[in-house]
Amino acid sequence: MANINKVKVIICGKDFVLQTAESSNYVFSLARTMETRITGITDASSSASPFTAAIMVGMNALDDLNKSKAKLDALREQAKEYVDEAGKARLERDAALQEVNALRTKVAHLEQTLHEKNNK
Repeated sequence: MANINKVKVIICGKDFVLQTAESSNYVFSLARTMETRITGITDASSSASPFTAAIMVGMNALDDLNKSKAKLDALREQAKEYVDEAGKARLERDAALQEVNALRTKVAHLEQTLHEKNNK
């Protein structure tokens, strides 16, 4: 079971105590990023409150998450196609090797038959 840490962060002058299995450094990094993004929005628009900016940051984060999931799904599908193609190529290779072995056996048999005819 993962250790649950209580991590206190300050975002926009407000204290938040978070319970998480993540390291405190990671949570502090997230809080700094959140603060930076909120501040960027409030600095750019004097009418944007920290609450409004936080909603905008959250919406952008969800948008990024959804787009990342879609890209990941596309990559998974592409990887599946590559695996399927590799499997087909492997089967074709195996069939070709079997055919080569069969032809080698046939050639050896024909050479032996020819050798026997020449020795009579």
